[in-house]
Amino acid sequence: MPEQRSRVQLFVGKGGVGTTTLAAATAVSAATSGARVLLVSIDQAGSLADVLGVPNPRTTTPLTERLYVRQLDTSALLEDKFRGLSGLIDAAGTFGAGDHEHGSSFEGLEPEELTGSLGIQDMLGLAEIVDFSDSGDYDLVIVDCPAAAEALRILGSPSMVSEYLERLWPRHRRMVAVTGTDMRLLLLVSVVERVLASVDRIAAHLSDRANTSVSVVTSADGVSVAATRRTLSGLALAGLRVGGIVVNNLVPQFNSPAGKAVDDSPAARWLASIQASQALVVDELRKSTDGMSVTTVERVCAEPVGLAALGEIAATFEGGTGTDSGTVGTADNIVVSLESGTGVDSVYVMRMYLPLVDPSSLSLGRVEDDVLVGADGVRRRVRLASVLRRCVVNGAELDGSYLIIRFSPDPAVWPV
Repeated sequence: MPEQRSRVQLFVGKGGVGTTTLAAATAVSAATSGARVLLVSIDQAGSLADVLGVPNPRTTTPLTERLYVRQLDTSALLEDKFRGLSGLIDAAGTFGAGDHEHGSSFEGLEPEELTGSLGIQDMLGLAEIVDFSDSGDYDLVIVDCPAAAEALRILGSPSMVSEYLERLWPRHRRMVAVTGTDMRLLLLVSVVERVLASVDRIAAHLSDRANTSVSVVTSADGVSVAATRRTLSGLALAGLRVGGIVVNNLVPQFNSPAGKAVDDSPAARWLASIQASQALVVDELRKSTDGMSVTTVERVCAEPVGLAALGEIAATFEGGTGTDSGTVGTADNIVVSLESGTGVDSVYVMRMYLPLVDPSSLSLGRVEDDVLVGADGVRRRVRLASVLRRCVVNGAELDGSYLIIRFSPDPAVWPV
């Protein structure tokens, strides 16, 4: 790993709001300013090539001296990484046929469990992003993500994979398996451990608040803003840092030339009505998003396709290269503190940054040393601080932008 990994900026937004266009425009702007930039898409719809006006870049392709582009095909990655896994397992089974019974505990754990149900395809895409960032070849890696709901699922896959594997085959059972002579089990343990090592690496990279951020793209209408609030809530729950919100496709302001009468035609009144409505939406968004940076981009007349058109778009909005502001970039995601008392009479508090969450969607559970927090269709499994593992949950509430969970010591396990 290089001494300092390159920055990663992920672009996420509701389908149709221009996420791919703004990701590409930001990449062009950053490269023009002198940064070495890789623009990579994990959206399997493959619209990045259309926006750039180039053939589909299935390999890393230079567009300019400092700008490279890549469309990741995660289906191909899955096929390449796991081609032959079934054959290896069959070979291992044949090799160790005399050492285990046909009813081995491996029966029923097929390769498909690791390649389909788990979302390994998503993990492989994220692992490629991490490799690009760690390669030292770029200053900035800009990631064009699929539509928001799909993006949240992909970005939450490390937690999901880790949780699924631990439930399917807990670590203590895997360690017992490696002491035996069943070669198929030994191979499967090796695969699982490699997957978990990749999961940990990806999770650490995504949660690196100094180098990884998310730009959320939306449009100035009620439906898109409501979806944006859910996206922001999901990103906070996943522990990802939001660098800012970009409101795209605003109707340009038009002032009549000096000395000329104000246009009062039906078309002009219609445009003025749209402008006023969009201005109200942007104003409300700024007031309701917990101090997040909100920038705007006006709609252009011609469809922005190609480097020149994208460069013109990037020049029109401040923050196009991902500059952060506001409280979002510095808010601690999870903080644990002693609220009151001592010994078994103590009350501990876990504060989790969770802005804009719909209270009716909030759920909370406890599984051994973890708590399960769900909101707006996203769930996160949080490993408790050591002091909280000997406690029981005695209440939870939303306090502004924070979920507050209170714990009290369990007398049965609390040291005296």
